[in-house]
Amino acid sequence: MTQRGEDEISFGFRKVKTSEKAALVRDVFDSVAGRYDLMNDLMSGGVHRIWKSVMLDRLSPQPGETLIDVAGGTGDVAIGFLKRANSRPSADKKRQANAIICDINYEMLHAGIGRMSTDTAAQQLTRICGDAEKLPFDGGKADAYTIAFGIRNVTDMDAALKEAWRILKPGGRFLCLEFSHPITEGLQKVYDAYSFNVIPWLGEKVANDAESYAYLVESIRKFPGQEAFAARIKKAGFARVKYENLTGGVAALHTGWRA
Repeated sequence: MTQRGEDEISFGFRKVKTSEKAALVRDVFDSVAGRYDLMNDLMSGGVHRIWKSVMLDRLSPQPGETLIDVAGGTGDVAIGFLKRANSRPSADKKRQANAIICDINYEMLHAGIGRMSTDTAAQQLTRICGDAEKLPFDGGKADAYTIAFGIRNVTDMDAALKEAWRILKPGGRFLCLEFSHPITEGLQKVYDAYSFNVIPWLGEKVANDAESYAYLVESIRKFPGQEAFAARIKKAGFARVKYENLTGGVAALHTGWRA
């Protein structure tokens, strides 16, 4: 994958100028924001919710902790974090957990605001429009950093990983949930057939935007394999780096600690 500082970078299966990728990704999510949650449910048959639940299981949110959820969009992970942390028996009003969603796309943040009237946990969220590569936070602010299905859309993933390390407290947790590479050839073939045919069709029928969903499928195929991405997390400074394949590697949960 071509990185920032070079002339071109992958945008799905095509190459674009590095300086253009962020705007192109923003256009994709501007287009899909209004139907993002619905499309996630339809595309995955609701399995994305199970994957996010596994991520929160591994994080084990605690009262008083601060989460920064990058590319958090409409807030599934951040809301789940707050519900778990603040429902523990040891939680009290003086030790409430805090969650901040930081997303570069205003339309995705705006789409999540509609949940505030019906979800108490959503009312406790802070939403900030910011870039994963240049997070608007002081160093050592967060107990946990999460990013779900967002890292592959960042122009410079290595810069984003270094920012994750910077804003975590010593002992802070890094968790990245991302589509990955199936671990068997048979599953890969089935996954390809579904992804390249059904997902753009759903995008056209439900969101009136087949092109954006074709990009999302292509971006998954261009994402590094599990071992390669784990190596990049280690390079960013994280310790105890490991990954867990979910649904046979269709998705993977990558974790690490700031020592």
